[in-house]
This record gives sequence, structure tokens and C-alpha cells, in this order.
Amino acid sequence: MSVTPLPARLDWSTKLDLPAGAAWQPRPWLTCLALVVTDSAGILTAAQLGYLLWRLANPEITTANLFHPASLALLFVAAYLAFGLYAAASPGPVEELRRLTLATGVVALVLTAAAFLTKGADQYSRGAFLSTAFLAAFLIPLGRAGLRRFCAARSWWGVPVLIFGAGATARVLVRKLVAEPSLGLKPIACLDEDPARHTGDTTVRVLGPLAIAPALARRWRIRHLIVAMPELERSRLLEILERYANDFARVIVIPNLLGMASLWVTPRDLGGVLGLELRQNLLDPASRFVKRFLDLLLASVLGLLALPVLAIAAVWIRRVSPGPALYWQNREGRGGKTIRVPKLRTMHRDADRMLADWLEQSPEAREEWRRYCKLRRDPRVIPGIGRWLRRTSLDELPQLWNVLRGEMSLVGPRPFPAYHLERFDPEFRALRARVRPGLTGLWQVAARSDGDLDVQRELDTYYIRNWSLWLELYILGRTVAVSLAGKGAY
Repeated sequence: MSVTPLPARLDWSTKLDLPAGAAWQPRPWLTCLALVVTDSAGILTAAQLGYLLWRLANPEITTANLFHPASLALLFVAAYLAFGLYAAASPGPVEELRRLTLATGVVALVLTAAAFLTKGADQYSRGAFLSTAFLAAFLIPLGRAGLRRFCAARSWWGVPVLIFGAGATARVLVRKLVAEPSLGLKPIACLDEDPARHTGDTTVRVLGPLAIAPALARRWRIRHLIVAMPELERSRLLEILERYANDFARVIVIPNLLGMASLWVTPRDLGGVLGLELRQNLLDPASRFVKRFLDLLLASVLGLLALPVLAIAAVWIRRVSPGPALYWQNREGRGGKTIRVPKLRTMHRDADRMLADWLEQSPEAREEWRRYCKLRRDPRVIPGIGRWLRRTSLDELPQLWNVLRGEMSLVGPRPFPAYHLERFDPEFRALRARVRPGLTGLWQVAARSDGDLDVQRELDTYYIRNWSLWLELYILGRTVAVSLAGKGAY
């Protein structure tokens, strides 16, 4: 995303003579309206599809047996509003998925109860309604994801945000907000008491000291403030909050806890002392049971569906490259145990020799291999079928057998080869060994092959420390999308 720079720079002597406004400015009301329209379209589509699908099973039902579509859409939108789903600043994809699912479930329960209490149970088709609710649970998140994909980078999307601070934490924050416009937090400017500081990002500048914040908030209608100054002493931080917080409807304080779990952190009042409760979900036996049940259920279904694909791919591989269709490799599993992992063979049988020759000939390839342990133009890959399997990640399908055996999970850190693992520090390797490796993972759906070793470490750590069923479902859904798109993998 590129952000148009502000039209004028405020120097340190500037008081209230502010520029007329930014060259662009997010319009939260327009973002909310777009979400409402998208949700309404998804609900009406779900209602129509639910009716048509159930009519195949029960041809006797008519439109008279359905809830009124407009009333249904209004009720769903009201429920989503009550769950805080129309804020222009997104709560995050995982939290949004959780709220959407809960709100959809609440509407389903309310309408079912209303039908029985009003003696209308015989009038309404329960099958059509349940089909509608299930379809809505899929179509609404899908519609929102599509809306953000096409609109999040536009100038009107989201809310304008002012950032206090211009140090290292602020620079990280700016980069992440600019890189993830779907969050809806559009940084307008940074303020800092040190005139020598700058954000390191040409699109978001340091405009001056904190004292001009109230004037900026009024002139540019900024209601969101992020305080990214974790180096401040407690007394100074409280002073800043007491002085400026009243000028903003929403204030987010970034603590000096970078790298700690960020999902499912609950604030606790400990007798007037603020505490943050961290839930280690992957250490909870109930969470492990749910994750394993999901693995067995989905791996069984996917395994059956994958059999024709595996058979066709195996025949194709053997036709274009003599040798076995499967390639087995030792990988590190949970607890550091060695597991045998199968893949559809996508490389020539003498791949190791070809790689050594290529790295010796090409300095650029050696540097790319050092950073990513992958090559964008890999001479070892079989033309045609090999490149297609790697781009769609279908070469990993045989590992469903490892999932069924309990050696792997559907979602988790990928089981890397030994030469890849050796590039990581012992602490990170120990963290990875606490969980089963996965068929897919957060790194695969967020960065794909474009993520270097640092990105791989960051995303795998995030997944392990923030695991939840909702994060699991989010990653599985994103896996389908990125596999079909075939982007970022090679």
C-alpha cells in the first residue's frame, strides 16, 4: 500500500497554524457502509442458496415456508452490529471470524426459538433455515475477505490513526499497519518529543511534538491514538495519557512486551492493579483434544477426496521423470523425534547434484538459498507437473497419512529438513518441538515462499503462542484460498 504524503510539513515552531488536512483521509462511515452492504448481500445469497439446496431434498417447500429475506438480513446485521463487527478498524481476522460465527449462531437460535414460541414451527422450513445459517457462516467471512482484498488499500478505507512515538517500536508498528491495510488503522502521522527521530517510512512522517495532538485530532477528525513509546517510565506514560486521552475516542497503548502472545490476552483487575492473563491454549488438554479431533475428521475426508488427484499426479510424474512418484525424507517431529514424511516427487532424481552445481555457478542463487533455503528458479524441479504441484502445494497431500498417524497435524509449523532447521537458534527449535508439525501453517498462508528465515521464525512463533480453534480455522480457510491462487509458492 502506498499512502499519499501530507500536503505540508509542520516544523517545531508550528503551533495552531495547521495545514487544511491530509491529501487523503479514511472515511469510517463509508467502510461501515461497505461492510453492511457486503454482509446483506451474503445473507440474501445464503438464503436463496439454502432454499434451493433444501428444495432438492424436499420439493414441497415454497417461498412461503421461508423467513422474509429482508427481515432476515436486518436481523443478521443487527446481531453483527451488537458484536462490534461494523467498526471501521477491524478486530483482526481471527477475532472477526470468532465473532461472526457466534453472532450467526445467536441469530439461528433466536429465530428457531421464536418459531416455536409463536407456534410457527410448522410454517417455516427448518431444513432451509439451517442450510441458510450454515451457508451464511461461510459466505459472510468470504465476502468480507473479498471486500478487504479490493478495498482495504483505498484511501477511504478504515480510520485515521495518530501515533505517539517515532522510535523502534513505532517504526515496526508503522510498517505493519502499512503492510496490512485490512486492519483498517491508517497511520496519518507520528508525533515525538525528539526532533531528530523519524519513522524511517517516507509515507508517515514525524510532524512535531505531542503538544500539537489535540489540534491535529480536531482538524483531521482523528479519533484513534496509538501510544508506541514503551521506553517511557510509568509516571511519564500516565501523564501523557491523562493529558491527551480525552481528545481521542480510542487509545491503544503498546507495552514493552513485543514477542509476547497477542491473541487471547485478557485484562484482569487485580485489586486496582492491571494484569494481563495469557492463556497457553496448546497446553490445555481440552484444546489438544479438539485439535486432534479436527485433524482426524478433516484428514479422513480430505484423504478420500485426494485419492484421484494423487493417482493422476503419480502417473504423470512417472511419465515425465523415471523413478518413484513419492519422495520420502526424514524430518523433525514433536519432541524432536524423527518422522518419515512423504511428498509427491517434484524434482529430478539427481536433485542434490543439480543444486550443488547451480549454487556453485550462480552467486545470486547462493544468496537466495542463504536467505530462504529455497530458489525461485530451481533447476531441480520437474517442468510442468513438478512446478504445478509445488505452486498449488498439492505435493504435500501424502502427508495426510502422517496426520492420521498422529505424527503431524493439519496446521502447525512445517517440518523442515535438517539443513533448514540448522539455520535457526536452539530456543526457536525447542519452541517448535513442543507441537506437532503441520501440513500447512501460518507462514504458508501469510508469506508463502517469499518469507525469509526471520519471517518464518516470527510467524511460527506467533502461531504457537496464540493458538486457538479460530486461528486454526482461519489458517485452513486461507490455505484453500492461496492454494487455488497458486501465488507465492515455487
